[in-house]
Amino acid sequence: MNLSIIASLGYGILAIGGGIIGYILSTSKVSLLSGCISGVLLLFAAYLQFQGIIWGWILAALVTAVLVVVFALRLAKTGKFMPAGLMLFFGVLTLALIVNQFMTLIISQ
Repeated sequence: MNLSIIASLGYGILAIGGGIIGYILSTSKVSLLSGCISGVLLLFAAYLQFQGIIWGWILAALVTAVLVVVFALRLAKTGKFMPAGLMLFFGVLTLALIVNQFMTLIISQ
């Protein structure tokens, strides 16, 4: 298991947890739905990566990139670090690990 799989798993769990917490604190169904959908997609992408399927890295990178953009816009709008800044930080870190591992995989073939 490499770092991109661990990062995808961790960010997926963080997204699901964030959606649940957003729903509990502010009864935001949008937060719950978007957190669960993006989290499940990231968990599925981690499973595909673990199986060696190239689409796992692509799916993880796309979902993470969308989340990075969403949370960057939210941080710019609100200026509050929690939760947008935290998710942005971990999203950029996750995306860097996924892209690095993907490029290593492509080059080695």
